[in-house]
Amino acid sequence: MDDVREAGLEVSDRGRDAAAADAVAAHDRSSRRAGQADGGAVDGQRWELLAPHTPELPRIVPDPTQQVVIDHTDGPLLVLGGPGTGKTATLVEAVAARVAAGEDPGSISVITFSRRAAVALRDRIVRRIGRSGAMPRVFTFHGLSFALMHRFTDSDALPRLLTAPEQEFRVRELLAGRGEADAWPGELTEALPTRGFASQVRAVLARTRQLGLDPDQLAALGAESGRPDWQAVGEFMTEYLDVLDAEGVLDYAELVHRSRILLADPSVQQSLAAEVGRVYVDEFQDTDSAQAQLLLAYAGHPTAGRQCNVVVFGDPDSAVYGFRGADSRGILDFPDLAPGPDGSAAPVLTLGHNHRSGARLAQAVSGVAWRLPLARSLPDPHLLREPVAEHPGGSVEAYSCTTAGAEAEQIAELLRTAHLRDGLAWSQMAVLVRSGQRGIPPLSRALLAAGVPIEVAGDEIPLAAEQAVRTLLLGCQVVAAGQLDADQAHRLLTSPLAGLDSLGVRRLGRALRQAERDELGGGGLPAPTADLVHRALVEPDRLVGLRDSPEVAAARGLADLLSGAAAVARADGTASDVLWELWDGTDWPQRLRSSALGGGLSARRANRDLDSVVALFEVAERASEIGGRRGLAGFLAEVESQQIPADTLREEGVRGAAVRLLTAHRAKGQAWDLVIVAGAQEGLWPDLRRRESLLEPSRLGADGLLDAEPPAARLAAERRLFHLACSRARRRLVVTSVVGTEGEGDQPSRFIGELGVPLRPLAGRPSRPLNLTALVAELRRVAVDPNETPPARDAAVQRLARLAEARDDVGRPLVPAADPINWWGLSAPTESAPAVEPGRITLSGSEVEAIRTCPRRWFLARRARGDRQSGDKALFGSVVHALIEHSDDGRQAQLQLGELDRIWDRMTFDAHWLSAIERAEAEAAVQRWAGWLQARGHRRLLGTEVGFRAEVSLQPSAERPEQRVTISGQVDRLELTGDGKLYVVDYKTSRNALPESEVAGHDQLGIYQLAAQAGAFDKLAPGVRQVAGAELVFLRVQDKQDLPWPTTRVQPSLDDSPRLPEETHDDERQLPPAGPTWVHDRIAEAAAIARSEHYLARPNPGCRHCPFENSCPAKPNGGSVVA
Repeated sequence: MDDVREAGLEVSDRGRDAAAADAVAAHDRSSRRAGQADGGAVDGQRWELLAPHTPELPRIVPDPTQQVVIDHTDGPLLVLGGPGTGKTATLVEAVAARVAAGEDPGSISVITFSRRAAVALRDRIVRRIGRSGAMPRVFTFHGLSFALMHRFTDSDALPRLLTAPEQEFRVRELLAGRGEADAWPGELTEALPTRGFASQVRAVLARTRQLGLDPDQLAALGAESGRPDWQAVGEFMTEYLDVLDAEGVLDYAELVHRSRILLADPSVQQSLAAEVGRVYVDEFQDTDSAQAQLLLAYAGHPTAGRQCNVVVFGDPDSAVYGFRGADSRGILDFPDLAPGPDGSAAPVLTLGHNHRSGARLAQAVSGVAWRLPLARSLPDPHLLREPVAEHPGGSVEAYSCTTAGAEAEQIAELLRTAHLRDGLAWSQMAVLVRSGQRGIPPLSRALLAAGVPIEVAGDEIPLAAEQAVRTLLLGCQVVAAGQLDADQAHRLLTSPLAGLDSLGVRRLGRALRQAERDELGGGGLPAPTADLVHRALVEPDRLVGLRDSPEVAAARGLADLLSGAAAVARADGTASDVLWELWDGTDWPQRLRSSALGGGLSARRANRDLDSVVALFEVAERASEIGGRRGLAGFLAEVESQQIPADTLREEGVRGAAVRLLTAHRAKGQAWDLVIVAGAQEGLWPDLRRRESLLEPSRLGADGLLDAEPPAARLAAERRLFHLACSRARRRLVVTSVVGTEGEGDQPSRFIGELGVPLRPLAGRPSRPLNLTALVAELRRVAVDPNETPPARDAAVQRLARLAEARDDVGRPLVPAADPINWWGLSAPTESAPAVEPGRITLSGSEVEAIRTCPRRWFLARRARGDRQSGDKALFGSVVHALIEHSDDGRQAQLQLGELDRIWDRMTFDAHWLSAIERAEAEAAVQRWAGWLQARGHRRLLGTEVGFRAEVSLQPSAERPEQRVTISGQVDRLELTGDGKLYVVDYKTSRNALPESEVAGHDQLGIYQLAAQAGAFDKLAPGVRQVAGAELVFLRVQDKQDLPWPTTRVQPSLDDSPRLPEETHDDERQLPPAGPTWVHDRIAEAAAIARSEHYLARPNPGCRHCPFENSCPAKPNGGSVVA
């Protein structure tokens, strides 16, 4: 795709975007299935490269100074001009004029600062000349260097150019192998393996070549300057260059350096004298010294016997790439470095008319420019910083917001208002930020959420940070490690490789938990859901017995996919092979391609994902020398170490109608009608932190150690960047900042005051965002508001209907929220396909009571696991029950109190006083239990914490089709009376005792007695089925007879009282008898509710303690709010 871009071509059949998925799909076939494609055919489709549609660019009407530049034909010329003065337009006209005059287009070279700018400049020149055939050559400085290497060296030995992240990775690898004590100063040895240090070494290497120095010269400078770290880097650089030569690769700085050496060859100069006639350079202020020297060598010099006409354009006030080594002094020194044929300094012209902005906007930008240090040797500084605006108008606004989130929402509102009310195209708007890593991600999320289409160039974000790339890298990590953890399992299931959402993962987890419950048969608790899901992917056989569902199918597919990729790695497949197995093994590519061919936000996301995946495959291809898991691990390390964006094919990611979101640095050379400069607050813009590092590359000079950069220089660099950002606006400039409340540090940038406009506050977030979601909400409110007039309500309904009927090109609804079918609360309740309680129902005593009391609360608390019981309350009960369980004799109470001291010290409470109160309550509860137990000598203890499980037969009826229900639970204490009957005791730690009137019909005690009748305790009392009753013991409630015992409540024997008195029945729930006892009726009722899946809310005394009261339909504050 890089070759396509460099050639100025594009892919037909709906463009590069539509073909991106096929490019990825063809990647593997082209490398491993060569011969299947014939004559450019891929999978039966024939792809053809066509020249792009290039309508002619109209000729500008030049001002007098521009005309002088256009007519210039003899010798070097420096052209200065502020923002909007038409420097690039003048360059294009000058090139077109030379071609029109009959000069050979191939003898004209045009150089600019970036690949994106070169593509745009080439397009403008082609459109301006307006004919086919040979065209002037347009380069970046690195492109020119590579072209020279290609032209004058053996093509078979032509090195490959490393991307910036690839170079940083190689530096890290070499540093990891140079940990010898004598290789680096002792204070640096700990820093060698870090990414930060590798980045600093890379900066010194680049600086060295920019200055034209060799490794031994760097080492010598280090020795002379007392910098042993530079000496070490010089020695390291020798090894680094040897490794690059062995690999046949070059970094950017080395490419320019070797091109300069190549141009020193007289034979090369002789060839260029016949080939190069004119050179035009745009944005020359952002070149480093090596690039400036490359230009002079390429253009020639009178002392060398040849000199072509070189015209350089630039603006010292727009020099913003100093952090890359750019030297703005180069443009000021150009007249002396490139003298004319007579040896005099090159002439300098200043463009003095602003063709971009109106007078008001131009004046504001000039206010920033005049506060920059005045560059020396400027013949017309007033024209440079305050060019004459050709038309009035333009607006400048500055706003302060309360929070960063509010700022993002206000920006979205400004953009939508400009588009919908002012008719401004999305593509004519841009949002600029100071820092890409800090500013772009939150703004991107907020603007997309607000329905603003945005475009973020791929090279603003490191490859490993792209969402689609993260998914594939995660799969590769699992394959390389040979193991999968629970977190990775969840992330893969919710990734495009499996396609589940969080709800789908929960459904899968519930199915696995139910399967494990069935397998355990009540003999234990199932593992946590996350562990079960993780095990299912590691051991896919666990999925075999599950009911077929989309979730189960997705899990099986993911398990098979990972297994297949692991098999490829074990067979020594390369990183590219493993990636292909993961990519090609799902329908994800087809989904992306379908989205890319559509429109809207999904198309933009799909296009970006496809670009990043193609870039990832390119990296994988270059890292495919080693196969198997070792090679895959190396590939992952290389990609994940890329903390800086790579200038790969993702750079040209601008498509269609979208707001550009980019850094101020990337905005150079571009302009929009509306520009919003975001995040202009002190500490962020200007960012005056000293950026020097351990190695201090900026202090490295050709003659030795330079002075450290003063704070004033850093402030000037930040002001130039702000000036550049503001000058991108044609019609309207908006600057936003965050101003903290009293005591907070956020303050507006000092640069805002230099614009000469007041800073106006924007309170909070927009009251009603100008988007479809807010519009639908407002229309729905009006449509049902009885206080609105009938015509207004009718109009709202009609507009909702029109919105609901709107469709895109493929028939999808544009505003699905406007269709009542999608409104929450209007659809009838649905029945779930699988039953909530499949198979035979199992109920505990507490569940029977909870279901009958309030089915809704039971479902939310027990089945949906939504209950959030108080931690202190649950902890108190657990501790007391544990102490009592391990003591079958009340005389051991003192021993248990000692154990309580040991346990209590390890417990945590919200406050010390609360711990003390609860500790005293626990001690009192144990002492009450001891006194109560010593008075019970007439019964024999059979067991404590006795678990049980029994089946209960029910009489079926039309209302209760259930015939058998399993009851389960655990009794706190089981005793045998003197007359050979079973007696059940249940301990309670609640603060209030149950009223006497409610004990006879207590569901939990009744279940315990029924279980005893059913033989659930035969292992402890063989053949004993008679019951003497059951008892509740409230350990925290003192007996009212002043005895040192707890309050107790006794339930009559179920043998003696199988039916409750008539007055205890609830007439509204009266049903036919389900069995011989009232307990059978209760079980049948609870089972019928559980099976019905209709969980109604029933008001009861426990409502005041219900955690779900706020959403309860039986309560006033929980009623329906659906309009």
